[in-house]
Amino acid sequence: MGDRMKMSIDDLRFFQVVAASETLTAAAHQLGCSVSVISKRLRALEERLDVRLAQRGTRRLVLTSEGALYASRLGSILDQLRELEELVTDRSGELRGSLVVRATLGLGRAHVAPLLAEFAALHPKLQVRLDTSALPLRPHRREFDVAVHVGSPPDSSMRMRRLAENRRVPCAAPSYLARRGTPTRVEDLAQHDCIVLRENESDFALWRFGDVSDPRHVRVRGSLSSNDGDVVTSWALEGRGVIMRSEWHVRAHIERGELVRVLPGVPTPAADIHALLEDDGHVPRRVTELIDHFAARLPARLGRSR
Repeated sequence: MGDRMKMSIDDLRFFQVVAASETLTAAAHQLGCSVSVISKRLRALEERLDVRLAQRGTRRLVLTSEGALYASRLGSILDQLRELEELVTDRSGELRGSLVVRATLGLGRAHVAPLLAEFAALHPKLQVRLDTSALPLRPHRREFDVAVHVGSPPDSSMRMRRLAENRRVPCAAPSYLARRGTPTRVEDLAQHDCIVLRENESDFALWRFGDVSDPRHVRVRGSLSSNDGDVVTSWALEGRGVIMRSEWHVRAHIERGELVRVLPGVPTPAADIHALLEDDGHVPRRVTELIDHFAARLPARLGRSR
């Protein structure tokens, strides 16, 4: 009975890695074994469960609906098991285990990374990893414990907590506005050189204005675009066009006069900064304390960026 239970727990941990991997090769690399071993073990798990968990393609590993359900629930089970083991073996109350945090490139580098380093220093028995990416979140793959996300969450089923207020604002360098003129209406932006930030899978060329009661938008165009917010901002500072960037990112440039807020009288929708996690019931203490740390420290950091 004990061996069967141990194998069952090992299977959960094995499939958690597989479910978060793009290919069997990636899973094999993370688990330190061959692809044939991964394939045989996955097949054995499917036979024991009598269900197909994943479709194996030459380039991608895609979970079936049963596999996605299995993956979504096993993470919570493993988290509870890990916390139980930690509670039994360590009565000191120290945080242990691992934390994987996902963040966008700019915010991750500027603010999430320093805050995460502070948290790791306070809890030296934690193993902490930060992944920064411009790619969209994929909650069903369980790639992270906490994601720090700007704007509305990509999945309404996720649990979220607002960490700081923010909104996106259009701005440009004084040299650009002197050369091309200053837009006076939202529609004027369609005739300007707009530098677009290719974030996630959203329609990056559609800039939104107004609020819930009076939504407005304009489709912009220009010769420059990037998935890196720092690159987009540097192009704007060089006078190459108008950008729509998070207020936290450009506030200091605006206050120093390096950038000028465009259409300051037109409201822009909120793009608040949230902590996101899966809504699977159980949240480990190390996750809740990390989110508390972010919520307590991030607004002050953003304010100091002035």
